[in-house]
Amino acid sequence: MSGVNDIRSTFLDYFRKNGHEVVASSPLVPRNDPTLMFTNAGMVQFKNVFTGLESRPYSRATTAQKSVRAGGKHNDLDNVGYTARHLTFFEMLGNFSFGDYFKEQAIELAWNLITKDFGLSKDKLLVTVYHTDDEAADHWKKIAGFSDDRIIRIATSDNFWAMGDTGPCGPCSEIFIDRGEHIWGGPPGSPEEDGDRFLEFWNLVFMQFDQPEPGVQVPLPRPSIDTGMGLERMASILQGVDSVFETDLFKGLIEATASVLGKRPEAGNVASYRVIADHLRSSCFLIADGVLPSNEGRGYVVRRIMRRAMRHAQLLGASEPLMYKLVPALVREMGSAYPELVRGEALITETLKLEETRFRKTLARGLGLLADATETLGAGDRLDGETAFKLYDTYGFPLDLTQDALRQRDIAVDTAGFDAAMERQKAEARASWAGSGEAATETIWFGVRDRVGATEFLGYDTETAEGVVTALVKDGQEVASVATGEEVAIVVNQTPFYGESGGQVGDTGTMTGEGFSIEIIDTQKKGDGVFVHSGRVLSGTVAKGASVEMKVDHARRTKIRANHSATHLVHEALREVLGTHVAQKGSLVAPDRLRFDFSHPKPISAAELERIETYANEIVLQNAPVTTRLMAVDDAIAEGAMALFGEKYGDEVRVVRMGTALHGDKASKPYSVELCGGTHVSATGDIGIVRLVSEGAVASGVRRIEALTGEAARLHLDEQDRRLKAAAAALKVAPADVVSRLEAVLDERRKMERELADARKKLALGGGSAAGGGNEGESVGGVGFLGRVVSGVSPRDLKPLADEGKKSLGSGVVVFVGTSDDGKASVVVGVTDDLTGRFSAVDLVRQASAAIGGQGGGGRPDMAQAGGPDGSKAADAVAAIKAALAG
Repeated sequence: MSGVNDIRSTFLDYFRKNGHEVVASSPLVPRNDPTLMFTNAGMVQFKNVFTGLESRPYSRATTAQKSVRAGGKHNDLDNVGYTARHLTFFEMLGNFSFGDYFKEQAIELAWNLITKDFGLSKDKLLVTVYHTDDEAADHWKKIAGFSDDRIIRIATSDNFWAMGDTGPCGPCSEIFIDRGEHIWGGPPGSPEEDGDRFLEFWNLVFMQFDQPEPGVQVPLPRPSIDTGMGLERMASILQGVDSVFETDLFKGLIEATASVLGKRPEAGNVASYRVIADHLRSSCFLIADGVLPSNEGRGYVVRRIMRRAMRHAQLLGASEPLMYKLVPALVREMGSAYPELVRGEALITETLKLEETRFRKTLARGLGLLADATETLGAGDRLDGETAFKLYDTYGFPLDLTQDALRQRDIAVDTAGFDAAMERQKAEARASWAGSGEAATETIWFGVRDRVGATEFLGYDTETAEGVVTALVKDGQEVASVATGEEVAIVVNQTPFYGESGGQVGDTGTMTGEGFSIEIIDTQKKGDGVFVHSGRVLSGTVAKGASVEMKVDHARRTKIRANHSATHLVHEALREVLGTHVAQKGSLVAPDRLRFDFSHPKPISAAELERIETYANEIVLQNAPVTTRLMAVDDAIAEGAMALFGEKYGDEVRVVRMGTALHGDKASKPYSVELCGGTHVSATGDIGIVRLVSEGAVASGVRRIEALTGEAARLHLDEQDRRLKAAAAALKVAPADVVSRLEAVLDERRKMERELADARKKLALGGGSAAGGGNEGESVGGVGFLGRVVSGVSPRDLKPLADEGKKSLGSGVVVFVGTSDDGKASVVVGVTDDLTGRFSAVDLVRQASAAIGGQGGGGRPDMAQAGGPDGSKAADAVAAIKAALAG
């Protein structure tokens, strides 16, 4: 029962039997507390329950909460490996009461568990209470039978918990075990309390008061309980070892490391094995919860954890990447309790391998440069900040790594000089950026970025989160607050809102806080990583520093995700059908549609469009998981990933894969593999259906396809169906017979149009009055002449009329002027071959065109045509030809 997995299950089963709801661990990235970098205690996910903002269907809960302390005020990173109990990743076992039981039952539940189920000896246990908490002391005397000397009263904040300067608070009671005289240290409150002999393993928090302002405490109407027991510490106690690193879980991870290295731990290197084991857990769990290595925020912390472990692997003599090879061992140890490790194993492995491969190059180069830069320095000396900054800025060697490498030689680093060099570089970059064309109009965002840092994007994993307002901008200026009705641009330290990029539009939704509500109408990325939320204050006043709860418009985001994933499928289908020359030239991914521009030299046939749509929907119907991996750009492209137009890529990229190809050389291989920072569906089936609705040219060699997915596609098909049924009703046939009936109707129409045109020609040649008078040709200037004004004859039919007129004359000039319903006129002049030496049809038609307000005309000497805007002067056009012939 003393194994880590057994202890965890025993704890949860015990509280389940005592009426507690077993609640799954929350993610390491807290969604409801923007002040925390990582979840560091079991109560974090219940914060809003304790404050009354949220209700749950249970009043008692128990959890095994994964926790990280490696950034911010809770940072144990540098102690890991060198002490018996410090960890960056740990599991906190806890039980909670939300206004149900209080001190007496909390103490009784704890006492029975540790002395009966866990079998700890009462004689080795002692507790602390807050110095004024007589109630808790009396309960310990009654339940545990402790004498006063085993109940130590502590007057400091160590035994008084508070959520913050305001809010719930209350006294604590910590449970300690005496691990024996062979370990140095004294009981809590003694001068030797920092020793390891007396180990605190469980803290009971009695949430008893509300603190409306610092120093003022009023009783809570429903006092609550929040406890936390360190699983690793309890394992070390039950397994009778002096260090958490000697417990079964860590022994398994250290053994796996030794097996890969082919080297056993020794007194001189055991700290490195411990660092690797602990940091492996932190890295893997953070990656599983969506925190990927980067140079900002949480991503920087996980990168620092990884690289510290990788540095120790190098110290142990690892000649190639090590960490990724240890992932299966961790999954074996903890995967049953935390299935996210199993689900994320491929991403975790790939991320660790990529990071360590790149880091080893950085490490080798940096250590060489560092050795050169410090060859004249000795113990007690200090490396200048300029050199440390050059190692960081030029060669990618982080400051903390420089410090770690020099610590062994007792050489410090001038961190003030490093910070000064960093600030100087930022100022130079800001000055350069501020003067660069259009960018100069948005210098404010560069300043915000410089002051508050990049926004951390949480939206790959969640659509809700809490954050802190770091900047408010109104009318191009930063302001301290905005009120009801005002429009504002808001920057928050972290956000689930996607900022427009890569063709995907920005998210919309709401931000709410204490006394205010904001409608977010757009989100943009500005100033190298600043997410700017444009909105309007619906009620109240929001000030800089306010906490906000953010909710993305779920329905809208769902449609955007479907359209973005469909864009990838359409892209690959285009390449499959048209050829690999197809490359993206632009896109729009909106909630109502998708638009995709691509290189292709000619229109796409109906048959090709049908195949493109079919291929895309084949992948939709696979309902295949959409997976994301983090890779180096060069590696991703080498594996066949396509880069999307308009996307800015760093050294590392998200590679999105979906579907399995069914045709051609790619059959049975991944269908779509693209570099993409956007949001996507979980499985291709979530797209619903892909429906192409238009195709056309937008520029030379560039075509555009528009498509619909999901509900929009269904509504489009419904509308098409309604139109088909309406057409069938009008034609008095079944919908299936609409095409054949329309073809018959069109044939009938074409036949009637031909007959009508023939009748009009005959009428124009043989009936009506000629503009020059009479039904027959006449002689003008000794030349045969036939001139008529006709209506109802199309301009293209005037030339056949002129040909017929020339035949009837035998020798002469003919002119036909056709008038149209819109008041315009067309004129055709024909000259028989025997007269083209004397008269040019082109010269004559230009004179006729001038009469009807036209300009010019053209053709051959025997036949020419022109037009003009004034059909009322048609007779004048005929007269102009006669005048020219009369000479």
